[in-house]
Amino acid sequence: MAVNVSLSVLKIVFGVLVGSIALLTDGFHSLSDLATDVAVLVGTHFGSKDADHEHPYGHGRIETFSAALVGLVLLVIGAVMIFKASMQIARLPQSTGHPSSLGSVMIWVSLVSVVSKEMIYRWTRNVAMHTHSAALYANAWHHRSDALSSLAVLLGAIAILFDYPHGDQIAAIAVGLMIILVAVKVFSGCLNELTERSVDQKTVEQIEKIIASEKRILDWHKLRTRSLGREVFIDLHILVDPDLTVTDAHEISDGLEQSLHDRMSQPVNVMVHIEPKTY
Repeated sequence: MAVNVSLSVLKIVFGVLVGSIALLTDGFHSLSDLATDVAVLVGTHFGSKDADHEHPYGHGRIETFSAALVGLVLLVIGAVMIFKASMQIARLPQSTGHPSSLGSVMIWVSLVSVVSKEMIYRWTRNVAMHTHSAALYANAWHHRSDALSSLAVLLGAIAILFDYPHGDQIAAIAVGLMIILVAVKVFSGCLNELTERSVDQKTVEQIEKIIASEKRILDWHKLRTRSLGREVFIDLHILVDPDLTVTDAHEISDGLEQSLHDRMSQPVNVMVHIEPKTY
């Protein structure tokens, strides 16, 4: 959040001083990062609350909606940037006489932004992968989109130095398109979760490996998975020796649940149905 505030001030101030729409819109993009940081903090706080009487499956969907909010902010920012830059191109004469200082300022400010935002993207993405947080992963891509937008501003600045009149506006349009693509990616992930899509294939294979390692389980079927925030919900049928007592069969079920909790890198909620193995 501190970096986002600093970058916003830097870009907006210099964008106004040198009259660069690309730098100015990039500054508001960094400011939107601050807003989505807050959204992620709020979503993660409430989404990680324990289940209660009114929400027996927990509050994980709050984090999903937090990620969707980040995507919505990105979509609006991208569309507004493209619209404003296009209008400027339509009104801008072919020869604008850009001062060389415009390109130079844009280069230095965008370089600072690219380096700092790429570092924050990598840090945030690593934490999101470790904690399996959809909201944090979406916010990581928001940071990456800011780095890419600054890169586009950098290319626009170089174009201005070579006396191309629309370099600033073309850079802003490129930034807008990249931001919209990121928004689509974020919305896609949220939609998959809200439509109860199963977890990714790598996670399914890990679950199957854990089940297969339990020697007292003779067979299993009807494995189903879904995500709710950071938590994975698993239900399956296991087949055991029909001569076992109810207590022994229950111990096998408990052992499987404990193995899944211990060996999965994210929180799991397991429901096991026990069946006798028929030969």
